This record gives sequence, C-alpha cells and structure tokens, in this order.
Amino acid sequence: MTGPAAAIVGIGATGFSKGSGRSELRLAVEAVHAALADAGLGPEDVDGMVTFTMDTSPEITVAQAAGIGELTFFSRVHYGGGAACATVQQAALAVATGAARVVVCYRAFNERSGRRFGAGVQRREPSAEGTALGWTLPFGLLTPASWAAMAAQRYLHTYGLTPEVFGRVAVTARRYAATNPAAYFHGRPLTLAEHAASRWIAEPLRLLDCCQETDGGQALVVTSLERARDLPRPPVLVAAAAQGAGRAQEQMTGFYRGDLAGLPESRVVARGLWRASGLGPGDIDVGILYDHFTPYVLMQLEGYGFCGPGEAADFAAEARLPLNTHGGQLGEAYLHGMNGIAEAVRQLRGTAVNQVPGAERALVTAGAGVPTSGLVLTGDG
Repeated sequence: MTGPAAAIVGIGATGFSKGSGRSELRLAVEAVHAALADAGLGPEDVDGMVTFTMDTSPEITVAQAAGIGELTFFSRVHYGGGAACATVQQAALAVATGAARVVVCYRAFNERSGRRFGAGVQRREPSAEGTALGWTLPFGLLTPASWAAMAAQRYLHTYGLTPEVFGRVAVTARRYAATNPAAYFHGRPLTLAEHAASRWIAEPLRLLDCCQETDGGQALVVTSLERARDLPRPPVLVAAAAQGAGRAQEQMTGFYRGDLAGLPESRVVARGLWRASGLGPGDIDVGILYDHFTPYVLMQLEGYGFCGPGEAADFAAEARLPLNTHGGQLGEAYLHGMNGIAEAVRQLRGTAVNQVPGAERALVTAGAGVPTSGLVLTGDG
C-alpha cells in the first residue's frame, strides 16, 4: 500500500518476563488499554482489531474483555512473526478504505511459561500449512533453530565467513538492551567471548544467536492521519507497508528454492516499500530488523539493499545504520516483532531510550524465512 493515509498514534505494552502469572487474554487487554491511554483514546473509540494466527485471544474476545463495543473490521494474519508489520498494514488499509476508524493491533502470549514455539513442532496437528515440514522432520529438523541453522550454514559457506559475524549482531543488540529499562537483559551487555562460549543449539547457531522466549503483550493504535493530528502524541505516519512471499516459499524450511544464502521474501517486501514510499535504503535513519536468529539480520540488510550480498557483516560491524535500538528480540523481548514496531514509533517521536538524533524515517521488518511483511514509518514533519 502507498501512504501516508494512516498513522500510529498509540503504543502500549505489559512488562516482559519469563513468567507473567497472568492469562494471555489478560496480557492482551493490559497492552490494549495501555496503547489506548497513550493515544488519548478510550475503548469506545475502537471499531477495528487485528492480530496474528497462532493466538489464543481472538479479536472478538479481546474486544469484549477490553470494554470495546461494536466492531466493523477484524482480521488476523498468518505465518507467525512474518505477520507483525502486516497487522499495521491491515489496520492502515481498513482506515484508508473507511472500513474502520480506529484499529488496535496486538500480540500477547506466555511464550516462555506456556506454549514455547522454540520447542518445535513434534505435536503439531496436521494442516496444509504444515505439509512442507514433512520434508524435514524425518531427518531431525524439528525446531525453528534447526531450520534457520541450515540457511545460516550456507550463508557462512557462500561468503567465506565464520560464526563470529553472528556474534557481532548479538553483542550489538545486548548493548542497546543493557541501557533499556524495559528489556529483559537490562544492565547485562554481552561480549563476543561470552557469545562464543554459549552452548550450541544447532550449528552454527549458539544459544545467544537465538531470540528469547517471553511472556508479555504489545499493542498499537492506528487511525487516519487527519484524526491523528488532533490527538496528544505526535503521529507516526505509515509511509508504506508491504507483504511478500518468494517463489516456492515455505515456512523456514525452503531448502529447495535454490539460493539459501538470501531471503527472496524480503526482497519482495523491499521492492514494495521503496516503490510505495519513494524512499530507499540511504534515506533510512534507524532499522528495526526482526532478529529471531542473528543470521537473518545480516541477510535482511542485504535483502533490503543496504549492502551487497555477503557484505552485511562489515556493514553491521561498522554500525553504518543504528539497528534494533531497543535491544531487539535478542535483548528486549520476543513479542513476534510487535515491540520492534513500538520502538520505531518511539524513535520517530524522539522518546526512545537509545534515541537516534534526528531520526525521521524508520524501516521495520517482520519475521524472515517465512512469508513476511515490512513498514516504512516517518515522522509528521
């Protein structure tokens, strides 16, 4: 979609923990109420809700529990973390077409104390979406880390790199997390030596190459740009939003598509974002790149055109673009990328803990290795 016809006007989250002690529904409602309060709106203003699949708190249930009345739009997006930015796209499309006036996007789960996605799919119910896993499960590739490790190994081989390049991504994320009071790893930076000493999960991925498992919730409020300008917070414009799936796309198991060292789905989203926004990689002030696994941060830098194939390790090491200034999912929390969108909003409002001076344009990406999505967000300058 092209924009800006819509803006993010509110962000809200619960605390991030390893044991919330609350139901996922309660976490969702807390995050929704916090986001509405931040926007200067109330439950009575909301007429649209968007979330993910793999969610135990349906839109209608959350609306009822949050005191929201009639809904004219409700939707959910598939493919796990790849859905994060697409929730905002759905909300922006609803606002732009008049299907809804105020839309809340949310994600809440007990992903540490409850269902742990990192444990894999051994007990997954049969489904069309899971069919592709049948090519890998019999050979022991049972978890997301094992699937990502295949692509990571190929990336290192193709460009003659060592796993240390992944460690640099983890160290950067933890450096930002260490100064972010909301982050689980607040006050706990990381060294390359500590990364290298962490245990193997699936070579070449170590424990500290893998994102956290988090209990918590995050919500965002989207409305029209016209209405946004009358609300208390500076609006953050949805300059462009896009989804993308590559040819022969699968869910992190597309080992037969040819190029394992790149992310075709990210390139699809990149083309859509740059075309719709009229911007390019050189115009971006801060990047919030989905960091479920460290290799995918490097591969996304290349897929979105910030550098050439195999050049992302040097690009990231030289800090040519501020990345994941909240600490990312490696350092702050794993909320399927929704907390990353909130960080981009803070950067463009000028209220981030690790504020990038003069930040006016942000790229936010969703989960890579699966059908994915992205956003270009800008200030209202």
